[in-house]
Amino acid sequence: QVQLVESGGGLVQAGGSLRLSCVASGRTFSNAPMGWFRQAPGKERDFVASISWNGGTTYYADSVKDRFTISRDNFKNTVYLQMNSLKPEDTAVYYCAARGGIGYPTQQEANYNYWGQGTQVTVSS
Repeated sequence: QVQLVESGGGLVQAGGSLRLSCVASGRTFSNAPMGWFRQAPGKERDFVASISWNGGTTYYADSVKDRFTISRDNFKNTVYLQMNSLKPEDTAVYYCAARGGIGYPTQQEANYNYWGQGTQVTVSS
């Protein structure tokens, strides 16, 4: 059974940092693009960042560019999201996602086949 399990969320003051982790099990995703999405209360789930299978290509939403960094460790089957200079508007449930196979690190939610259960990030002002 394929599972993506996020961790690292929590409560932080504005300007602080958090590092999210997503560990995959049940199969390897070393050849698959992965991404992070987030959903704020009352809003749709939005793209945050994505990364190619080898980490060579990354994409970011404009709202997090220069503050967030996505990375991966294929030996550990893990993807990370380093979040710096956090703002109250970053408050959301953050979801890890993986594509089912070789492909482009798309920003489109529909292209991701596997999802984690989410981890809450709350940024206080």
